[in-house]
Amino acid sequence: MKVVLFCGGYGMRMRDGITSGPKPMSMIGDRPLLWHVMRYYAHFGHTDFILCLGYGGSHVKDYFLNYKETSSNDFVLSRGGRHIELLTSDIADWRIHFIDTGLNSTIGERLMKVRKYVADEEIFLANYADVLTDAPLPEIIDKFRQSDAVASLLAVSPQSSFHVAQMDEECRINEIRPVNSFPMWENGGYFVLRPEIFEYLVEGEDMVDDAFRRLAAENRMIGHPYSGFWHSADTLKERAQLERLFQGDQSPWALWDESRQQQNPRWEGPERRHDARVSSRDLEMR
Repeated sequence: MKVVLFCGGYGMRMRDGITSGPKPMSMIGDRPLLWHVMRYYAHFGHTDFILCLGYGGSHVKDYFLNYKETSSNDFVLSRGGRHIELLTSDIADWRIHFIDTGLNSTIGERLMKVRKYVADEEIFLANYADVLTDAPLPEIIDKFRQSDAVASLLAVSPQSSFHVAQMDEECRINEIRPVNSFPMWENGGYFVLRPEIFEYLVEGEDMVDDAFRRLAAENRMIGHPYSGFWHSADTLKERAQLERLFQGDQSPWALWDESRQQQNPRWEGPERRHDARVSSRDLEMR
């Protein structure tokens, strides 16, 4: 099953004033965010990738053109370093399309520009390149396959640490609650799509704000509520949190790494509130 990844936006909230690469190439351990997302899909057997490139596309291309398997795999060195035998491999069975989809394209426009690569697929997958999870992908796909929906998204509890204040007409605050305590769901990416999605996309519009709204109005979209691990990397703070998890051998998203799963057999995240409502993510042209 083909996997479309949106990795062409500017990622302004990830800027530190020093680095200039695209957000998906921000490092978690010794591999970029994009690699971790791709490795998740590969764990479930989905190794045919379509990368929608834009800003910083050369960084993505150069990384894979000069990919070093020895950074994350055991190997045997012999003949004074002239021969390297890999004991395991990350990307030997991966097929990656590197497609320029424009600097300022919306996600909907990026998807339209790779339409020909998924047009013959019964179902295909799509995602941002900056969100990590340990969600059960086969279960998500099976649920979607059994429905008549055109699109599915992973529904997660809001991640924001901010609080919402409720005020009366005199601006007196009578209640204050953390955002994630409200009974709502957020768009967490990890989309499952049918090619029919292209009938709902219009040039210049976005996928979530426009096409998904149309699908929802026609009752042709479903969500997969998930209360386990999900973490975005929209900001430097969020990326640092993922880095701390990784360095502490807590990488719930790294389902392919048995040693890390043994260190953290079950992720204990914050309590989730279940409800049928879904709120759109704060979207950036990724």
